[in-house]
Amino acid sequence: MSAVIQAHSPPSGRLTLAAGDPERVLVFGDGGTLTLGAFQARARALAATLPEARHVVHLAEDRQRFLLGFCAAALRGQVALLPPSGAPGTVAEILEAHASDGAYRLDAAAAGASPVAASTEAPAGAGFEVDAGALAAIGYTSGSTGKPQAHAKTWAAFAAGTTQNLAALQDLWGAAAPWIVATVPPQHMYGMELSVLLPLLGGAAVHAGRPLLPADVARALEQAQASRLLVTTPVHLRALLQSEVVLPPLAGIVSATAPLPQELAAAAEARYRTEVRELFGSTETCVIACRRTAHDAAWTPLPGVRLAPQPDGTLVQAPHLPAPVALADLVELQADGRFRLCGRQADLLEIAGKRASLGDLTRRLLAVPGVEDGVVLQLEPDRAGGVGRIAALAVAPGLAAADIVEALRGSVDPVFLPRRLRLLPRLPRNGTGKLRRDALLALLEEAAHAHSSAVPEAGAGAS
Repeated sequence: MSAVIQAHSPPSGRLTLAAGDPERVLVFGDGGTLTLGAFQARARALAATLPEARHVVHLAEDRQRFLLGFCAAALRGQVALLPPSGAPGTVAEILEAHASDGAYRLDAAAAGASPVAASTEAPAGAGFEVDAGALAAIGYTSGSTGKPQAHAKTWAAFAAGTTQNLAALQDLWGAAAPWIVATVPPQHMYGMELSVLLPLLGGAAVHAGRPLLPADVARALEQAQASRLLVTTPVHLRALLQSEVVLPPLAGIVSATAPLPQELAAAAEARYRTEVRELFGSTETCVIACRRTAHDAAWTPLPGVRLAPQPDGTLVQAPHLPAPVALADLVELQADGRFRLCGRQADLLEIAGKRASLGDLTRRLLAVPGVEDGVVLQLEPDRAGGVGRIAALAVAPGLAAADIVEALRGSVDPVFLPRRLRLLPRLPRNGTGKLRRDALLALLEEAAHAHSSAVPEAGAGAS
């Protein structure tokens, strides 16, 4: 695998797009296994059929077809566009933004359509290289707090990031390469790093599908032949625990995309008898830190990562970043080099001289017995200079809104109790478990015009 590229040094040379023994298993699943050599042949065949263009939007959620399309396009020098969702409007906006250089969409059917002609098959690995300094992909933020933002990644950056991820996780599986089952989409940067780049550049095997239901996750893990690594999110991990489905022995569980409650991590470790390791990162930075959440609140930066606290966030320097990146996350550095997350400036609340954070309030909501999912947010002020009220949405079968607020009174100051709380059968989470603020506000507005779940304000009547 490629060595780590030093920060700020100009990348050069060639990078093998899929590394390792041609006979190693790259993909496994219902259709059996696919070796690296066979995969390379299929990718070359697909590359010959792709249209001329500079950019391609990859839409396949089937991981084998995504990998084929991703590598085939790369062999043609095409840059992968990774949309935050497959919604037609979102895809259309991204295609329009890159129309001047040529852009097209590659779905699952097209990515899996090209047969391999044995007579034209090249030796495994031959010509399966890219320019390390070339642009590999453009990822987009989830848009959970606004319009999705684009962030470009080079192949050198992806290679350096893979080296760092191996350093952070390899002790989970030891000498044998892991067999990965991922519940996150490959278009998300976390899914890209752990379920696409780790198999391509780090020697792992990956399940062809994207199982979501607990029974499907268990079946996919059963198909793995060696060290099983579950790459997932807090939402999916909670669903697994609630289902009581039995999983085969695991080398480890990796979680990201949203804060992992300590209680959930501890419950998963106890149930599945394996370590749960949480990763911290972003579309802008990729993964930059990890921790064993069941035992530690502090984060350990990945090799070469340096953090510099700023008044409104944190400046991140890392070997895979061409320049420092500013994050909105606030951190507190510790003497041992680790750090604690202190929320985001935009999430910090100050009402009546008292302070709290939306992240901590959401954590306390999720800790209420019977609450299966939930989120706390602050509404816009009703008037100029006013203070936005606190609202919440929750999934809590068998509980009333008033029951939840009463349970919160034991750990939340009255000024931060939700004045509006809507109960739902499920929250509108995307494929990585994130929630868009506009979708949450729409649900609250809908409730206000229909059967409002407003609850009494502390010391006042109903809102």
